[in-house]
Amino acid sequence: MSVQEDGPVLVADAGSSSLRLTVFGGDGEVLAEHRDDAPPGEGAPDALRRLLDEVPAPAAVGHRIVHGGPELRDHTPVDDDVRARLDKVADLAPLHVPPALTVLDAARELLPDVPHVACFDTVFHRDLPAAAREYAVPAAWREEYGLRRYGFHGLSYAWALDRAADLLGRPPERLRLVIAHLGGGCSACAVRDGRSVDTTMGFTPLEGLVMSHRSGSVDPGALTWLQTRHGLTADAVEEALNHGSGLLALSGTSDDTRDLVRDRAAGDERAALALDVFAHHCRRGIAAVAASLDRLDALVFTGEIGEDQPEVREEVCAGLSVLGLTGGLRPLVAERPEIVSGPGARVPVLVVPTGEARQVARETRAVLARRRKAAVSAGRAAGR
Repeated sequence: MSVQEDGPVLVADAGSSSLRLTVFGGDGEVLAEHRDDAPPGEGAPDALRRLLDEVPAPAAVGHRIVHGGPELRDHTPVDDDVRARLDKVADLAPLHVPPALTVLDAARELLPDVPHVACFDTVFHRDLPAAAREYAVPAAWREEYGLRRYGFHGLSYAWALDRAADLLGRPPERLRLVIAHLGGGCSACAVRDGRSVDTTMGFTPLEGLVMSHRSGSVDPGALTWLQTRHGLTADAVEEALNHGSGLLALSGTSDDTRDLVRDRAAGDERAALALDVFAHHCRRGIAAVAASLDRLDALVFTGEIGEDQPEVREEVCAGLSVLGLTGGLRPLVAERPEIVSGPGARVPVLVVPTGEARQVARETRAVLARRRKAAVSAGRAAGR
């Protein structure tokens, strides 16, 4: 095994409001990590340097990139051409891609001789059926502008799918699942035969479920009405939908479900409303994507809320008897994948701790292994 296969892999996960850097060893153990609850910026190079001082030089760097756009449909090594193409899709996920590119550039400058791999959340959904992929909008919008549904949280879904398959004792290719990623961003995905067949997020990570401070789906007519009748600019609407909506807007106090569960217990009606709306939209999204399946083998929760908020899991499942789900779930006992429904449950309910960073490390090693294999094959062909 070469150094790139078993050497340390640095994973950079930069978001709109945080930076997470993790170095994984060859068997997946965490060698070092850095977390910063602030948007990546000028301090990104310093954070990288401090982390790199603690560990052996990484053999590769994997970068989580939320949106690959219409061209980047596979996890791929980063060269100057790929980097230029990433600039073209940055405005499709303006909260996520620009910060990730800031860290990507800093890492490539600090580690110029190490392979860098871009791992995209959109790859998991690249083969969405046309019925789930296309918007019913003018052909010019779809063909000239590339307006279509991409789906997101794919790295999280890929990790959760494999862990769920292990728990259920069945290969991923034989499972029909709905996976709900509930965190700062929220979405649900239907998985059939190991592939995404429907998901609630679309062209951008704004569509779909109510989120911490993102609105989720809103009647597009209401948005044009706000602009034409009330004079709101497109920038003002976008800012409000991405930063001033969701649980934060409904509660008026917090975008954190832990705060809202506590405040609801103390009699806060707005906190109760926020949680009711959130759970309702989760149920509606889960039921909607489940319609793309011929059966439901399990419902899987992941993401920070999905993992850590048993009250939300309970309220979502208790209201989905139409899918064969029930309440009475037990809390997650340990930080590992578990079945939290009862032994006689018609549809098991699983909780899988978030593993996006680990999935990026896995995908990075896989990309480099494929590249080495192709190079060896090409060398043998040339020597014939």
